[in-house]
Amino acid sequence: MDFEQLKTFQLICQVKSFSRCAEKLGVTQPAISAQIRSLENEVGARLFDREGGKILLTAAGRLFEPFAEHCLQCYSHILAGVSELYQSPRGEITVSSNEAASLYLLPGVFAQFRKLYTRVNLSIVRAERSRTMEAVISREVDFGVVSTPVQDTRLEAMSLYKDDVLLTVSAKHPLASRSTVKLDMILQYPLLLMKHGRLREKINHFFHTHDIRPRVAMELESSELLKRLIQAGVGIGFLPESNVQADVAAGTLKTMRVEGMRVQRELALIYRKDKILTRAAQAFLEVATHGTPHSAAVALRRKGSAKETTAKRASA
Repeated sequence: MDFEQLKTFQLICQVKSFSRCAEKLGVTQPAISAQIRSLENEVGARLFDREGGKILLTAAGRLFEPFAEHCLQCYSHILAGVSELYQSPRGEITVSSNEAASLYLLPGVFAQFRKLYTRVNLSIVRAERSRTMEAVISREVDFGVVSTPVQDTRLEAMSLYKDDVLLTVSAKHPLASRSTVKLDMILQYPLLLMKHGRLREKINHFFHTHDIRPRVAMELESSELLKRLIQAGVGIGFLPESNVQADVAAGTLKTMRVEGMRVQRELALIYRKDKILTRAAQAFLEVATHGTPHSAAVALRRKGSAKETTAKRASA
């Protein structure tokens, strides 16, 4: 039994398919099947059943799964411990986030991190909020970026970024010359909104509390497409300020506030509370949430030094 077999077993449990497992690992399906047969021979029992084209864990497989996960965690901790000897974070970090955060927030974080830690590979998985949370919980990714609040008790959430959500129109729109608009003005124009998400929920709540039904012309799955349609003059919509800063500076979009409306978007970096962070993951957490590496460690060292100084003065 080796770690590669355990990794293959764990990945099959996640993707529920031998062929998808082979695709992700870049090997052939027969090679995956051979690994599992070898593992089953060592365990002395079948670990998977194929029923109607589906891959299901047997009773032995369900019993074996937590032990396999524990072994792989120990393996990861061993590698992290050896890396500690050289004081140099290395390895791989995967972050899941939605389209907007992937385009407008994470590139800056990744660029800063890469300047400091060139031996750590970074990757982004684009997914909506619910899928991102599932991926973090199932350990498919190390971190996720989602809107707050985060109420799942299995997850730790660190504040990452907050900005205002503003009414956004084309630079050629009749409202483009205004810095603020009255609520009833919005009703005169077709409104473009995201189909799902926390931002849509907040906007719906605002209209509901004011007993208003806006003229929703389109509901979209993509915030980037929403922005492009606004830019083309198809309608008006609400977008986080950071998503449109470059377009406003370029003169293609105009943003304004709606009187009586204050909607904010707050993003958090999430990870499992029970996750033992590698040095690379700790460094990424610090850069993403504080902008500088090792800030938490520096703060703790200063706190410890202050206590030592106080103790020396007291003994003197």
